[in-house]
Amino acid sequence: MEFDVVQGDIAAQSADALVNAAGTSLRMGSGVAGALRREAGEAINEEATEGGPIELGEAAVTDAYDLDADYVVHAAAMPHYGDGNATAESIRDATRNALEAADDRGCSSLVIPALGCGVAGFDLAEGAAIIGEEIDRYEPESLEEVRFIAYSDDEYDAIRAAAEPETTNEGESDR
Repeated sequence: MEFDVVQGDIAAQSADALVNAAGTSLRMGSGVAGALRREAGEAINEEATEGGPIELGEAAVTDAYDLDADYVVHAAAMPHYGDGNATAESIRDATRNALEAADDRGCSSLVIPALGCGVAGFDLAEGAAIIGEEIDRYEPESLEEVRFIAYSDDEYDAIRAAAEPETTNEGESDR
């Protein structure tokens, strides 16, 4: 499975599935969720909240509406906003469940943000390393490409340093 770190707005990405950094209520507020909702239209928020709440670490799938994707995978790496922060376990579970949800739907490409590392308060470098490990461990059936997306320059640098495959002495990727 091809893996890359890219910079940009997740709502402007083209892929089979985009991952939303969701809370357990699945209500789409600010950050990644807000960007996706603004581009997709209010119907995505309505469908997502009808499917919630879900357990911490789980993922739910909606239509992508006006986004350039088939699906949005809402990965709950954080509790409902204000009810606590993301944990290493919730980020790991949400990442794995997001990959599985996209794979189960026959997606070949997926874009994933730094789950749990924004308003959920988890350290970006540590979270990016966890997400990178889960992507590395995942055995896909249909997924061929995963893009780990960063919004700002600082986020991009931190994610690349923490999550991109390390190179061996021969210059080949460990992943």
